[in-house]
Amino acid sequence: MAQPGSSAIRLHVLNAVTDWTLRELDLDKLLEVLLERTRELLAVDTAAVLLADRTGVQLVAKASSGLEEEVFQGVRVPVGKGFAGRVAQSREPLQLERVDESTVVNPLLWEHGVQVLLGVPMIAEGELTGVLHIGSTTARRFTDEEVEALQLVADRLAVAVYVDRMRSERTAAAMLQESLLPSRLPSTDGWEFAARYVAGTESGVGGDWYDVFELPGDRIGVVIGDVAGSGLKAAVVMGRLRSALRAYALDYPDPAEVLNKLDRKASHFEHETMATVAYAVIDTRTHRMSLAVAGHLPPISAVPAGEAGFVAAHVGPPIGFDLGSTGRRSTDVEVPPGALIILYTDGLVERRGQDLDEGLERLRQVVVPTAPEAACTQVMATMVGDQPATDDIALVAIRHSA
Repeated sequence: MAQPGSSAIRLHVLNAVTDWTLRELDLDKLLEVLLERTRELLAVDTAAVLLADRTGVQLVAKASSGLEEEVFQGVRVPVGKGFAGRVAQSREPLQLERVDESTVVNPLLWEHGVQVLLGVPMIAEGELTGVLHIGSTTARRFTDEEVEALQLVADRLAVAVYVDRMRSERTAAAMLQESLLPSRLPSTDGWEFAARYVAGTESGVGGDWYDVFELPGDRIGVVIGDVAGSGLKAAVVMGRLRSALRAYALDYPDPAEVLNKLDRKASHFEHETMATVAYAVIDTRTHRMSLAVAGHLPPISAVPAGEAGFVAAHVGPPIGFDLGSTGRRSTDVEVPPGALIILYTDGLVERRGQDLDEGLERLRQVVVPTAPEAACTQVMATMVGDQPATDDIALVAIRHSA
């Protein structure tokens, strides 16, 4: 074992963190193995990893060697507070030669006789993933070589945590997205529906969604929406907005009022969130549709013996940031027998290096009054074809077949 201060420490640590056998370990086992090796190589009594939570405002004890109670008791340290919190805030190594209630927020450290601490930030892809710190129950001064060696371990762990989080978030977001998409679309005399959803290859699963649901009074609600951002966070917000919109739809017959309520909810509870939504209510008795649009791209309507065109609906501001406190209103849309309505998200028409208007015109030209399933097939074949979409795509086709 290398003695503290030895120039061989860095080499020993480098060998430890690049050991090819570590590739086979899951994150929990990797943390356990590297913390044990760190304690041995740097001759310390404790080693611990605290990971930044999803909000980035707290550190949560994830793994520990020599002071396992930190993990068992769910120790949390606010970023900017105490020892680990200051390391996270500054993103710089920090050495502490006095451990008590005036310097750390975790009483377990001084209660177990830890006298000195060394902490380094865990950063991957510019993102703070956590803090790695070691402690000794005897007074000592960590050398520059030991600080550098500990940072090598932290860098290795930061990458592992980042990759694990990205993988976990993609899986969770995909499962959440799949669970929230309608398992079946309503079937009612005179109206047919079909839909598509494709996750973007670059953004992964995100905040795009569609919904079709039955309402009291022989009505059907149809939604297309897009939450800004991607990944698990956008998918979670999307799920909450979807559930809220369904609840408001039961109480308010006017689509514009539903979007007003949704905007109020999002602005108050979903801070720094923005979404575009188009919400339509079909009255199957009168064969009419009322539509409200919040910053979303206009639907396309195609009627028999006519050319497809964009629905001339009033477009209000997006959902979020209290942008829609005034100015939302619904538009009555004529849907004669045989007509087809297409609602979609921007991933269908936006392409890198292509003007948005070109994509919209291309979509308009491909929409013809046919069966919804055939329409979805034709639209996706023309707009996506054999090239993977870089952004999420959601698409809903509505046909008045009476």
